[in-house]
Amino acid sequence: MSKEHGPTWNVAAQPDADARVQASAVGEIRPLDGPIELAEYDPAWPAWFLREAARVRSALGDRAVMVEHVGSTSVPGLVAKPRIDILLIVPDSADEAGYVPDLEGVGYRLVIREPDWHEHRVFKGPDTDTNIHVFSPGCSEIERMVGFRDWLRTHAADRELYAAAKRDLAGRTWRWVQDYADAKTAIVGEIMARAGLPGPLAECRTR
Repeated sequence: MSKEHGPTWNVAAQPDADARVQASAVGEIRPLDGPIELAEYDPAWPAWFLREAARVRSALGDRAVMVEHVGSTSVPGLVAKPRIDILLIVPDSADEAGYVPDLEGVGYRLVIREPDWHEHRVFKGPDTDTNIHVFSPGCSEIERMVGFRDWLRTHAADRELYAAAKRDLAGRTWRWVQDYADAKTAIVGEIMARAGLPGPLAECRTR
């Protein structure tokens, strides 16, 4: 789980890291060049998710096959970047014409396109700091993202282990937020293995 845009998550040297990030970016993307700001768990986060989920469903209707709150803000008691991560499943994430215009119509902005990684797309929210991760039905990332969330919700020892790793890494200087996400690969993989979840190289069943 190490796309911080997603859970699957290699810190590369410059200029390779810049090229890697820019290759999937839609439009301008600015480096962080600083530490990661973490916040203690906020009980308001689930309500933020529900507001965004309602906006997504109003735009897509039944094309929103699944809308789930994932990432660290979905786990009570876990420190997190105060950004709501949403898992959105649409009939075919590669078919941008089938959902992108409607999401843009309610204020979302397409910022990442990864056709070589599960046809993953990411949108930013119009007013709340939100990442919407879009995949198609049958993608292994669905089980990984939801399963990781559910495991951390119910296994306090692994939740604290993950929180400690996040705090240790967050204070370092990172060129890109994705580099911070990639640096969590080992701890995320360890926890996912205990949870019996698919590895990061698992294929989408529909592809």
